[in-house]
Amino acid sequence: MALSPVPGGSTVDAVLDQLQAQVSGGVWPVGGRIPAELELAAQLGVSRPAVREAIRALSHVGVLEVRRGDGTYVRSSADPRPLLRRVSRASARDVFEVQLAYDVQAARLAARRRTGADLARLEELLRARDEATEPDAFGAADARFHLGVAEASRNPVLIEAMRFFIDRLHESMRAVRLDREVPEAGPARHRAVLDAIAAGDPEAAASAAAAVVEPTLAVLASLLGDTPGEDA
Repeated sequence: MALSPVPGGSTVDAVLDQLQAQVSGGVWPVGGRIPAELELAAQLGVSRPAVREAIRALSHVGVLEVRRGDGTYVRSSADPRPLLRRVSRASARDVFEVQLAYDVQAARLAARRRTGADLARLEELLRARDEATEPDAFGAADARFHLGVAEASRNPVLIEAMRFFIDRLHESMRAVRLDREVPEAGPARHRAVLDAIAAGDPEAAASAAAAVVEPTLAVLASLLGDTPGEDA
């Protein structure tokens, strides 16, 4: 089964589908190296960023493994597309519920393990978030700050989980910025997270991280009629 050009205007999903078909069909066997990004982009008639994003999605769910300086290899022939589609269709409430779990643990671990370089980078990321005004730029800057906290945790599983999740967080924060009904935590609450991490206080960092997400999550739950204390 050979790769074929994807229709113009197709999303990254179309690229991902073709890459997964090569794996599932045995064209690219487990343990084998797949063609380079440039070659794949030429065969599919798409940009290299589109190929890179599809490879990144498949690497985050364990189908591919990117080895720097060597290439990308097949790790599993399992088909992750149902999972990826569920994530892409998740509601904003679903996204913020997961973010709450990730952020609290990431902040707690970052307070224990951060370095001076981590703190300097987080300062830059927080400044960029505070300065972003346009919704898409704001969503991207917010996602980068939260990912930066996870990276300071030094937990490779948590970091990869956040990297897999970050696009949905970006989209959700963009939507929140566009929706006046749903609040988003401002600079002060994000500064509290960074201050607690810098102070090396894990529990204060975890509490500050929860305080960033919980107000937004509470409003989203209320809008959906999901209020505490109601029995199913």
